Amino acid sequence: MNPPPPSAEHTADSKAVRAVLRRERLAARLALDDAGQATLASRVEANLATLLDAMPPQTLAFCAPVRREFDARPLVARLLGLGWRAAMPVVVAADSPMAFRPWTPDAAMTVDRHGIPIPQGGAEVTPDVLLLPLVAFDARGFRLGYGAGYFDRTLAAMVPRPLAIGVGYELCRVADIHPEPHDIALDVLVTEAGTFRPGG
Repeated sequence: MNPPPPSAEHTADSKAVRAVLRRERLAARLALDDAGQATLASRVEANLATLLDAMPPQTLAFCAPVRREFDARPLVARLLGLGWRAAMPVVVAADSPMAFRPWTPDAAMTVDRHGIPIPQGGAEVTPDVLLLPLVAFDARGFRLGYGAGYFDRTLAAMVPRPLAIGVGYELCRVADIHPEPHDIALDVLVTEAGTFRPGG
């Protein structure tokens, strides 16, 4: 099956609309209280576990959580015990694809230029499955992150492309993120409401 193509849509006001969506959806996520987030996160984890448990052990890449993102670390730690391998993306240079370093629960960590925790070292690996955090997303599988474009550049450069799974909360869902030409649709979306395949 061929991966979804980059978006061919773009209008002059897309950047402004996307900036508003990003600001609003991020504010909604940050407004979650601890109990509310814990409830949503437990449902997301259950849905994501169902999806991943049906797959053979592979290399899974994911991000350390920031700004009340879903925390995949407990689930990934359990998968390691089932034979999976794990990695985290690392920004090597601005405007370039990311690299991936191995992760385990006891890995030495540091933070990148954006304050995101990353493994301190380790030989680069290539993930088969990639979990992407969602600031906003639409039913076609397009996502908004924080605006730097790292994941789109990374996915565009990877051959074969890993299975790209967007992970977030329903409060991040919008009707249309107004994708730009570089945007690449995700293969699967997982929220507290379930698992969705764009267009199906």
